[in-house]
Amino acid sequence: MTTSLQIALLAGGLIGLGLSLLVWRFRPAQVDLATALDRLSPDRSLGRAPAEHEEEAQSDQDSRDRLGLWAMRALPLDSLGAPPYRELALMRIPVHRFYGEKVLFAILGAFLPVLLYILAQFVGFAVPWFFAVVGAFVGAGLMFFLPDYNIKDDAKVARKEFGRALASYIDLVALERNSGSGPRQAMEIAANIGDSWVFRRLAEELSRSRWSGLPPWDALRRLSDELGLPELADLADIMRLSGEEGAQVYQTLRSRSQSMRTAELNAALADANATGERMSIPMSVLGLIFMAILVTPSILRILLA
Repeated sequence: MTTSLQIALLAGGLIGLGLSLLVWRFRPAQVDLATALDRLSPDRSLGRAPAEHEEEAQSDQDSRDRLGLWAMRALPLDSLGAPPYRELALMRIPVHRFYGEKVLFAILGAFLPVLLYILAQFVGFAVPWFFAVVGAFVGAGLMFFLPDYNIKDDAKVARKEFGRALASYIDLVALERNSGSGPRQAMEIAANIGDSWVFRRLAEELSRSRWSGLPPWDALRRLSDELGLPELADLADIMRLSGEEGAQVYQTLRSRSQSMRTAELNAALADANATGERMSIPMSVLGLIFMAILVTPSILRILLA
């Protein structure tokens, strides 16, 4: 049975939601600079693209992309906090796809309590509909922020992998510099040796800097700021000294790679120790259960005597 208090709470929540949406509609619009410049480009002003190109572009977008683009236009997502730009750039996930995944998770979180309510009614449990409505709102709110945790966890793993590959890349750059190659040539040759995603990312950035006329160390510094990788910034500073002042950086690069490997080994040992400590907890619980099994008959004999 629904009470008047539940109906009043639901009505107040709906009224507050409607007022917040109305106030949000009157706020100043925040125009995306990249989108605005793309609209003003000469290619867009000459005419629309052929129909087959538009169909290909639409087919390349999945449901998350379309839903994310709609959500960025229609929903006040910026009021819920800024997205993790560095993690998204590291994983190469567009912002609109990230928002589309968040909206899909929110829809799933709102649908599950309603489904449980329908199943409860089907088997004969009298559950008030108010709990289904509240559960839908709570589930949608919790599931909406789940992709933030997922992308940060994936980016943490990717940063560790980037650090391991970067240590090898620094060694390769040091060997190329020791063999007489120039700073840019050494960095590009070393990036083209590996076939992992880290080496491909470095090779793309160095190739882009070559065609744009940007020094390679400035390109790595910009990539470091974009992805949040301080180790890459250290490499950029070392290569700047080699390129601008002609410093001999072979020993510096080898020392830097060795220090990165040492730090990685210490982090792995710390993780192994933490895992060992967590494994001792179930063993201790198992020992307590075994002791309880041994002591229980004696205690019962004493109590029943």
